[in-house]
Amino acid sequence: MATIRLLPDQLISQIAAGEVVERPASALKELLENSLDAGSTDIQVSLLQGGIKQMRVTDNGAGVAKEDLMLALTRHATSKIASLEDLESVVSLGFRGEALASIASISRTQLLSRQVDSKHAWRIASEGSDISSIEPAALDAGTVIEVSDLYFNTPARRKFLKTEATEFGHCEEMFTRIALSRPDVGLMLQHNGRALTRLAIAQPERRFSEVLGSEFVAESISVDESAAGLRLWGMAAKPTFNRNSRDTQYVYVNGRFVRDKVISHAIRQAYQDVLHHDRHPAFVLFLELDPSLVDVNVHPAKTEVRFRDSQSIHRFIFHSLNKSLAIPTGVSNAVTANQAQYNPFSPQASNTASSNGALYPTHQSQINLSAHESPSFYESMFGGNQNQAFNNTSSSVNLLPDGLASQETLHDYPLGFAVGQVHGVYVLAQNKEGLVVVDMHAAHERIMYEKLKSALDNQTVQMQPLLLPVSFNADKLEVAAVHEALASNHATLQQLGFDIAILSPTTLAVRAVPTMLQDADAVTLARDVLRDLREYGASRVLTERRNELLGTMACHAAVRANRSLTIPEMNALLRDMEATERSGQCNHGRPTWFQVSMTDLDKMFMRGK
Repeated sequence: MATIRLLPDQLISQIAAGEVVERPASALKELLENSLDAGSTDIQVSLLQGGIKQMRVTDNGAGVAKEDLMLALTRHATSKIASLEDLESVVSLGFRGEALASIASISRTQLLSRQVDSKHAWRIASEGSDISSIEPAALDAGTVIEVSDLYFNTPARRKFLKTEATEFGHCEEMFTRIALSRPDVGLMLQHNGRALTRLAIAQPERRFSEVLGSEFVAESISVDESAAGLRLWGMAAKPTFNRNSRDTQYVYVNGRFVRDKVISHAIRQAYQDVLHHDRHPAFVLFLELDPSLVDVNVHPAKTEVRFRDSQSIHRFIFHSLNKSLAIPTGVSNAVTANQAQYNPFSPQASNTASSNGALYPTHQSQINLSAHESPSFYESMFGGNQNQAFNNTSSSVNLLPDGLASQETLHDYPLGFAVGQVHGVYVLAQNKEGLVVVDMHAAHERIMYEKLKSALDNQTVQMQPLLLPVSFNADKLEVAAVHEALASNHATLQQLGFDIAILSPTTLAVRAVPTMLQDADAVTLARDVLRDLREYGASRVLTERRNELLGTMACHAAVRANRSLTIPEMNALLRDMEATERSGQCNHGRPTWFQVSMTDLDKMFMRGK
C-alpha cells in the first residue's frame, strides 16, 4: 500500500507552474503585471523565438531591495498582501506569490533590480531548483527579468508548445491586453531583435487607435456610465462594425483583463437587438467597482472573477451599454430643439404610377412621418415647389448653383436635407460633412420597430378596425394558434393590436390590425404573426421572442423598395432617424446609412491634384 509523503518544494513549484505558466505568453503576462504593480511608466519587452528561447522585460519601476531578491523567487512570498482582509480587497494585478517562483522552476531566470535610493543594482539567477547567491550589478533604477529556455527541465511540457509564430502570436496578444489597459504607460515590443511596436503614453482613445486601428475608434461610441458605486467606461463599436470572431473583445475589471460569463452575457444582450446572430461586436470596456465586491482569487491565471452580486453587475452593464448603443443617429440637442419649435408636417403618399406605368399596390405602406425643411433651402433648390419629387422618374429639376443649405442649417440636422432618390431604394442627402446615402427601407424598418417596442412596453399598441374584414383560408395550425391566443390569459393578439376571428375550421378573418401597420397586407401580416404564435406559444412570443416578432411586424410596415418618395417624405425619414434609438442599423444588423465626406468625393474626382 502506497504511503503518503510530502512533495519536494521543487516538484511543488513545477506542479504550480503547470497552472500558472501554460505557455510563454502566460509567463509574459505575469512579468508585465509585476512591472505595472511596481509603478512602472516605461516597459520594454524583448522576445526570442516567440518567447520560448528568451523573454526579457525591462521597466523603470520601484525595484526590489537586495534583501528581498531571494524571496522574490520563493513560492508564496509577496509584497502585495499580508492577510485575508488584504486578499478580499486586493487591488494589485499580482498577489499570489507564485508566478516568479513557478517561472524560475522551469527556466533559466535572471533578475536584476535597483531601487532609486540604492547605490547600485543587485542580481540573482536561478536554473530550475538551483538559485545563485546575490551579486552586485550595473543597472539604472528599475528591474530587468530575463527568462531563458522555458521548460528546459520539463521536456514533456515543452513538446506541447506550438510553432514559434504561434507562440509569438499569443505573446503579442498578451502585450495588446496590457497596452489597452494602461495607456498611461509607455510600452515597446521586440521580436528576434526587430522592434515591432512602440507606444508612447497617450489618452485612452489614442491608445485604442494605435493598438486596434483608427477604423475601430472611428466606428465606435464612447461609453461612460456610473451608478451605485459602479462605473463602466471605454469604447464599443457600432453594430455595423462587427466581426466574424471575438478577436476584438477586451473587458477589464479594476484594470485586470478577464473573461467572465456574466459580463459576456450582458454585452451580448445589449447588442442582440442590433447585431446579426452570427456576427460579434468589438469593444474595449472597463468595469470599476469596490474591490471587496469581486473575488479575483478564483484561478491561478487570474483571468476569472466572481462577483458578490452578479445580477446587479449584469443589469448595470446591460443597461449602460444598451443606453449608449441606443443614441439616435447623429443626435444633438439642436435636433430636438428644432423639431419642437415647428409644426409637424405629415404628408400622405397617394398611390402613384411608377416609371413603367404600373400602380403601387393598395396595401403598400404609406410613410407618415413628421418633418421640417428649411423653406429657403427648398425655395432656392426647387423654386418653392417643396412637393417636387426628385427621383428616377423626374425629368428635370431646377438646381441653382447657389441652391445649397447654409452650414448653420446643416449643422442643426446631422443627416442633412434630402436632394434625391436613386432607383426608389436609396435617399441621397447633403449634410455638413458631405453626402449621406440612406437605405430607406432599412431605416424606416428600424423606426417602426422602435415605435412598436415602445408602444408594446407602454401597452399602447393602438388597434385600427378594418372597414371590411379580410378573410382567408387557414390551415389547422393557424386556426389552433388563434384559438390558443384567444383562450390564453395573456390576450396576446389584442396586446399586439390584432383582432382575428375564427369563422370556420378552415377560415380566419382579420378584423383589426395595429394602427401603425394599417397599410400593410393584412393577410400576410397575420400569417407571419400566427406562425410565431404557433411555433413558440403565446407566452414566449411576448417574452423571449418578443423582439423577433416585432421585427417581423416592422418589416411589413416599412416603406418598400421602388417606392417614389417626395422630398418632404425623404426629409421626414431623416428627421425620424435622428430622433430614433439605434437608427444606425436595421433590426438585422445591417447599416441604414453611410457618410461620404467631401474629402472622399474630392478623391473620387481627383480634385486638388
